Amino acid sequence: MPIQVPPSLKAEHDELHAELKQATGSGGRTGAAASDVARLMHPHFVSEEEFALPPLGLLPELSKGKLGDEIADVLKLTDKLERELPRMLAEHKEIVAGLKRLVDAAKTEGMPDIAAFAEKLTAHAQAEEEVSYPAAILIGRYLRSVSGSKADE
Repeated sequence: MPIQVPPSLKAEHDELHAELKQATGSGGRTGAAASDVARLMHPHFVSEEEFALPPLGLLPELSKGKLGDEIADVLKLTDKLERELPRMLAEHKEIVAGLKRLVDAAKTEGMPDIAAFAEKLTAHAQAEEEVSYPAAILIGRYLRSVSGSKADE
């Protein structure tokens, strides 16, 4: 079981990045607001893909009761996520505030596609907070309980 971001989540991140890059070139207040969101979002996505999302790639195998040899590596990731979660959630608040400014600018400047994209990205952040982050943390707790590993081993 390799530890990697599930391909569907990686593809979604790549698509969101591409759409945001396109929005940054729209000019005016919309382009400026999109650039601000990109500045906030890039390091956040890097963190997500480094330690928050890779544990989710184990879900299919774990749901079948299969444990691999990489438990210690996964626990390092999930422990880091638990430590970094307050920062990650604070970054989401900043990103969502930037996305609200982007929605307002795009609507004002008659760019409904960009406004819809910003609303989609806001929903993406909410899904991470409600599903992805908690699921990754639960994976770590599950692996620790079935393997008998202690924190920071």
